[in-house]
Amino acid sequence: MNIDNWKEGSTSVAKPDEERQWRVIDTLVGGIVQEQRRSRRWGIFFKLMTFGYLFFLGYLFVGASGDLSLSDGTVTGNHTALIDVQGVIADNESASADNIVSALRNAFDDSNTKAIILRINSPGGSPVQSGYVYDEIFRLRSLHADIPVYAVISDIGASGAYYIAAAADEIYADKASLVGSIGVVAAGFGFVELLEKLGVDRRIYTSGEHKGFLDPFQPQKDSEVKFWQSVLDKTHQQFIESVKRGRGDRLSQDPRLFSGLIWSGEQALQYGLIDGLGSSSFVAREVVKESNIVDFTIKESPLERFAKRIGTGAAEALATQLGSDSTSLR
Repeated sequence: MNIDNWKEGSTSVAKPDEERQWRVIDTLVGGIVQEQRRSRRWGIFFKLMTFGYLFFLGYLFVGASGDLSLSDGTVTGNHTALIDVQGVIADNESASADNIVSALRNAFDDSNTKAIILRINSPGGSPVQSGYVYDEIFRLRSLHADIPVYAVISDIGASGAYYIAAAADEIYADKASLVGSIGVVAAGFGFVELLEKLGVDRRIYTSGEHKGFLDPFQPQKDSEVKFWQSVLDKTHQQFIESVKRGRGDRLSQDPRLFSGLIWSGEQALQYGLIDGLGSSSFVAREVVKESNIVDFTIKESPLERFAKRIGTGAAEALATQLGSDSTSLR
C-alpha cells in the first residue's frame, strides 16, 4: 500500500469524527452557559423578591409606628377620651379585653381627661372578655369618681357589647341603633346520621365519662344536653345580674328584656336600656361639655394583626379538629 494514500485515507476518516466531537463540546459549553444565565436570572429574581419583602415589612413597621403615635392619647389640655370597641369581642381581636382595658387605664390616668366615651359598634362575643372589661370599668370608676364613663352605641351594641356598655354611667345610641340581645348562645352541628349514611365510623378515645360530650360526630345524650343547658343558663343569669347592677331601676320590668331580643335605639330608650339618643360628638359637646376629643384606642400594627390572624387560624383549626363548640353572649 502506498504510504501517501494511507495518510490521505486516514485524514478523510478522522475529519468527521473531530467535527462531531467539536459539536458535542459546543453543545455542552452552550448548555453550561445557558444554565449559568438561567441561574443568574433566578438569583436576581429571588434577590428582588427578598428586597420587596423586606421593604414591605419596613413599610408595615413604619406605618405601625405612625398609627400608635396618632392614638397614644398624649395631648395637652382638657379633653374627652374616646375608646373604640369595634367588631367581635374576643381574645385575638382589636376589641379584646387587653386592648380595651389598657386604653381605659391610660385614659383614666391622664390628668386632663374629663370624661371617657366608649364608642361601641359590636355584635358581642366572648362572655369572659366582656366580663373582664365590665369589672375593670367598675374598678376604675371607683378609683376616679370624678371621671364619668359614657357608652355610645353606633350601629350595634348587642350581647357582649351591651354587657360592657352596662358598666358605664350612661348609655347613648342612635334611634336606629340595635341594642340589647341579652342572652347566651352555643352553636354547633351534628353529623351522626350523615356519617352513618356514608358508612364512616367516628373513633374517639377519652379518659372521663363525659369528656367528648360536645363532639358533633357523636350522638347526644339527654343528661349531657341538660348539663350544657345549665351552663348556658348560669352564664345568662350572670349577664342579667351584671346588666341590673349597671342599669339599676332605670330598666323596664318587661320580662322580654332578658329574652335575647334586640331593640332599636328608640325602643331601647323606652325600656331603659339606654339613657338618651346621640352620637359621640353630641355626648362630648352637650353632656360632658368638652368637645376636644382625644382617641385613646389601642391600635395594632398591620404586622401584629397579620401575626394574630395566623395564630387565630391555627387555633380555630385545632378547635375544629377537637370538635369544640363556642359560647358567646348574644
